[in-house]
Amino acid sequence: MEFGSVVQFLEDKTILITGATGFLAKILLEKILRVQPNVKKIYLLLRAADAKSASQRLQNEILGKDLFTILKEKWGADLNSFISKKIVLVPGDISYDDDLGVKDSNLREEIWSQLDVVVNLAATTNFDERYDVALGINTMGAKHVLCFAKKCVKLKVLVHVSTAYVSGERAGLILETSYGRGDTLNGVSGLDIDEEKKLVDQKLNELQAEGATTEAIKEAMKDMGIKRAMVYGWPNTYVFTKAMGEMLVGDLKENLSVVIIRPTIVTSTLKEPFPGWVEGIRTIDSLAVGYGKGRLTCFLGDITGIVDVIPADMVVNAMIVAMAAHANRPFDDAIYQVGSSVRNPVRYTNLQDFGFHYFTKKPWIGKDGKPVKVGRVKVLSSMANFHGYMAIRYLLLLKGLELANIAFCRYFERMYTDLNRKIKFVMKLVELYRPYLFFRGVFDDMNTEKLRIAAGENNIETDMFYFDPKAIDWEDYFTNIHIPGVVKYVFR
Repeated sequence: MEFGSVVQFLEDKTILITGATGFLAKILLEKILRVQPNVKKIYLLLRAADAKSASQRLQNEILGKDLFTILKEKWGADLNSFISKKIVLVPGDISYDDDLGVKDSNLREEIWSQLDVVVNLAATTNFDERYDVALGINTMGAKHVLCFAKKCVKLKVLVHVSTAYVSGERAGLILETSYGRGDTLNGVSGLDIDEEKKLVDQKLNELQAEGATTEAIKEAMKDMGIKRAMVYGWPNTYVFTKAMGEMLVGDLKENLSVVIIRPTIVTSTLKEPFPGWVEGIRTIDSLAVGYGKGRLTCFLGDITGIVDVIPADMVVNAMIVAMAAHANRPFDDAIYQVGSSVRNPVRYTNLQDFGFHYFTKKPWIGKDGKPVKVGRVKVLSSMANFHGYMAIRYLLLLKGLELANIAFCRYFERMYTDLNRKIKFVMKLVELYRPYLFFRGVFDDMNTEKLRIAAGENNIETDMFYFDPKAIDWEDYFTNIHIPGVVKYVFR
């Protein structure tokens, strides 16, 4: 694979980024503006009612973040002028139609005539998202972006960002292979994406005809997503709809150059623009902070299991290099899994040690002003152990409260209802995350490794666009970069 300088590739290019207010999209935007100020234009597609609300979102949710500090220092008083020359806001919605909900026809025509690169980062990542919403964004949205890209007369490449976990609960070595339209994980036939859309519309019409409340419709759509996913072997709505999105992109791309990026669990930045920037709560971060606050008394999962994490700046670098490598190469089958489980695995037991060392040295200060003492947590290594633990610790208490409530004329009603709700919530959460707590797969990244090697052989700016997980010292990263970043940016 031969390709030239990535910095030169970005020069004078016009790029569309969807999902512009998302975590990875912001890091991608900042990186391009910082390393190649001579990029021609970056169109940012974001949900907004009009140009004014789009502008407010740009300031509040993108440029106003600490992530852009270095760019602000570099440009100083000229920053606003630089941004206004380089960034064009596009109010729209990928779930809307093949025009991405862009109402301004002149703007649409301008984009179609100018675009060199499309990066689709728009997604809903909630595991139990409403099925209508997830299908609209993750599946049909992927199709709409592809159809939009096909109208761009000088487009060189479409980068579609998916997730490594489209593989479901598969064990062993998970290859960088594509999903054909209608493929399923459990061999059950009959997956028809158009039919899924019809089923959703039919269900929504039924619920509305019955006069269901907004909350009831929301819960019904969430339940439907999980059920439909499980019919075909996927553990949740998120990965099911992302897999179907990949199917549509692969099936309909024709002679368009397409790259599919599959990151694993994306964590805070390793180096750029500075170490430790993070946004949003990931599962492992909730566990880390819950532990630091003294609220995590037990851990459910295989403590020896590999947890595949990759810093966000490495994912963005892989995206940019792949973008340059596959420009105008419509016949490449370009799928890149970006993770660490094969080349530099980290295990849950390592995370436990890193958390213990960090919060022992820098304890969380409780509401009472006193430092919270942390210790080793109880590990429950199977669902049977978890159910036993819950039965002894909470369900017996719940049963006792139920009897006391009857005996004392519902005096304990509120306490009973509150505990019952919390137990149901925990059980649901555990069921949602179970596939990942006991995950037995590792993600092959042979294509990604070949891309790394090709970048080195072509004397590409490998110091600037680094994405080799072997370079990460996990203990240093978690104790000195990631956990401090999560504490500062997410839970401050």
